[in-house]
Amino acid sequence: MGDESKPVDGEVNANKYFSKTAATDAEVSFEHRSAPPETRLYKKRWVIVLLFSSYSLCNSYQWIQYGIINNIFMRFYGVDSFTIDWMSMIYMLTYIPLIFPVSWLLDKKGLRVIALVAAALNCTGTWIKVASARPDLFPVTFLGQFTCSVAQVFILGMPSRIASVGFGSEEVSTACSIGVFGNQLGIAIGFLVPPILVPNVDNLDELAAHIRVMFYITAGVATFLFVLVVIVFQERPEIPPTHAQAAARQISPENYSYTASILRLLRNKAFILLVITYGLNVGCFYAVSTLLNRMIIEHYPGEEVNAGRIGLTIVIAGMVGSLICGIWLDRSKTYKQTTLAVYVMSLVGLVLYAFTLDLGHLWVVFITAGTLGFFMTGYLPLGFEFAVELTYPESEGTSSGLLNCSAQVFGIIFTICQGKIMDSFNTLAGNLFLCAFLLIGTIITGVWVAHAISPSDSRSMRLILIIAYKVIQMCF
Repeated sequence: MGDESKPVDGEVNANKYFSKTAATDAEVSFEHRSAPPETRLYKKRWVIVLLFSSYSLCNSYQWIQYGIINNIFMRFYGVDSFTIDWMSMIYMLTYIPLIFPVSWLLDKKGLRVIALVAAALNCTGTWIKVASARPDLFPVTFLGQFTCSVAQVFILGMPSRIASVGFGSEEVSTACSIGVFGNQLGIAIGFLVPPILVPNVDNLDELAAHIRVMFYITAGVATFLFVLVVIVFQERPEIPPTHAQAAARQISPENYSYTASILRLLRNKAFILLVITYGLNVGCFYAVSTLLNRMIIEHYPGEEVNAGRIGLTIVIAGMVGSLICGIWLDRSKTYKQTTLAVYVMSLVGLVLYAFTLDLGHLWVVFITAGTLGFFMTGYLPLGFEFAVELTYPESEGTSSGLLNCSAQVFGIIFTICQGKIMDSFNTLAGNLFLCAFLLIGTIITGVWVAHAISPSDSRSMRLILIIAYKVIQMCF
């Protein structure tokens, strides 16, 4: 039981907190030498994380279900493209003011309460949408989407908390990746299924029937998952999985101040840099996802279904990237090097996608979109776990909440700006706008990592940067 974890990339935490992985069983047992706490890993932990992943999937699916058939919903409800864009952006907007009270609730009330509220809100939103499948009921469908967007706030901060509370030290990154995996799979299904269930037919009554079927299917799944959460989801295992978690349980809730935790995080320079760079990267992904239908239809008219398949390719490739990153981090703990490598390749992927979109060959777009998704979406769990490493012993929910808040802010800004640039110029100009900000994020990450890693590791970083530069140079 005395496995010793190595420090992550030297001194990770600028505020001189101990790294989570450095809070080893050996250190905790030293503090409690007379009576080491009992630890145990329960098989139910996998059921819990898979159930969470499932209702996260159901919620994230709805984020993009309007945007991926933007042109169809525009005609059905008689609204403009920007209004339909807000059906995706409302997920980002509601997150910003609500994340802080929800993070406080997560710390005070625990995982089960937050899971129940999330599943209940998601279920309620889906049934509101069922009643909105008429051309004159756009406000009702917007209310349903708004309700689901509130549920999302209760979901996004949970993966790292579930992973740390129920899993062993060598499983944390993998468990977190599985939690994020559900969110990504939901987005993938959101890209794929709506264009199939809702074809672009001329008759509005027939179109309403297709939309109603889609809403009923979503509501049925959400209701089933809500019932499972009520029955199965638990607060935490009876016996903690690690000695570090056993020690954490000894801390009285009265000794924890949420406001003080936020202030400590805001003084952590390394974490603030991660918040900025994470927001730039994920904000770009949100913008590309929201506007994907408009990009594809502009160059490939009538290809709504293939637009969904391209979105599916982006996310499936990203899911593979997420799992690979999670497993790699569990084994190597090379957070800084991996962060820079993935960030650089995200920039390369976006540049390739931008310059191949208008070539007239959909198969090329599938390849470049998959490359973009592998690295850009694969960055999601990497950011979560790196944040936990940088901010331990602060709450995982608080750190991941701030990361997501940054992503939502940049996501709204990038989606609005890119949409306006596409309207005024073309899709290439819009994508180059995103490339510029992703380049800024890459530079910030590169400078940060260059000052933090050892000379021996810097050689591999220089090689990554040289390869990326050559690829970008070839594109131009």
